[in-house]
Amino acid sequence: MKMRMRLLVAYLMFAALLPAQKRDFLSAEEIDQVRAAQEPNVRVQLYLKFAQSRMAQLQQLLSKERSGRSALAHDLLEDYTKIIEALDTVGDDALRRKVDLSPGMLIVIPGERALLSQLQKIEDSDLSDMARYEFVLKDAIDVTKDSIELSGDLSGRAVEISAKDQKDEEKRKEGLMPEDAKREAADKAKQTQEKQAKKPPTLRRPTDPPAQGKSK
Repeated sequence: MKMRMRLLVAYLMFAALLPAQKRDFLSAEEIDQVRAAQEPNVRVQLYLKFAQSRMAQLQQLLSKERSGRSALAHDLLEDYTKIIEALDTVGDDALRRKVDLSPGMLIVIPGERALLSQLQKIEDSDLSDMARYEFVLKDAIDVTKDSIELSGDLSGRAVEISAKDQKDEEKRKEGLMPEDAKREAADKAKQTQEKQAKKPPTLRRPTDPPAQGKSK
């Protein structure tokens, strides 16, 4: 009996030392859907759908008091926030590539406004266990507000992204060693020369006669 107790204590101590596994905010099925949706306008709507799913689960959970509810609510709100942040990241990357996001935003903006209203209703509901997930709830509200603001001004958002990227690049270059900066400049110059020297693509075959008006 004493041996079993020692083994149990040793196991519990070992388990406590193990790092907690990082929980993914998307299910395996949702990850597959994201991978399949390469077009940014489709992908942002997909993330909106996932956020709406988390909200539906949260509302159902909070509709009735039960044991362990606060922990589940905390996780759902945390996942919701990460989904909205992922949606914004997709939008930023699309704007960097000059993709027109307006079709997707026509769906995303009203969807996020509805989600924000639902979050605010939860905040005003004064639930008995609110203190246990109040912080992540406020974070979810703030992130949703920011996302709506970003989505509503795509041109201004594109300008800000460009300015930030330029500033980050300048900081990166400042941190380079002189020899690394020199090597990078040489590589860039070489790539430019190769691009300029590259012949434009043509559908003509080597055996085709010369174009009319041109000599061989």
